[in-house]
Amino acid sequence: MFVTPAYAQAAGGGAATSQLFMFLIIGAIMYFLLFRPQQKKMKEHRKMVDSLAKGDNVVTSGGLIGKVVKVKEGNEIEVEISKGVTVRVVQQTITQVLSKTEPAA
Repeated sequence: MFVTPAYAQAAGGGAATSQLFMFLIIGAIMYFLLFRPQQKKMKEHRKMVDSLAKGDNVVTSGGLIGKVVKVKEGNEIEVEISKGVTVRVVQQTITQVLSKTEPAA
């Protein structure tokens, strides 16, 4: 009839362990469904941007379509959007490469 407070607290220990286990399971699911695919996508984008070359047709994040005229040092390129009109673009804003040029033999 007289239960000590310490004994009463120890009885609920199993629920805390199962809650911790559930948080770990949810964390693993979020890693494999959200974070890992995003990291893979970022790696592919970085590889695409690093392989840009003169003559590639590209699309920027702003929707401009043009041809790479010059790949500058650092993180920018020059893109010709119309005959005689070139703009400087940050490489990371390139979202898609429409056609790659063949390397010179």
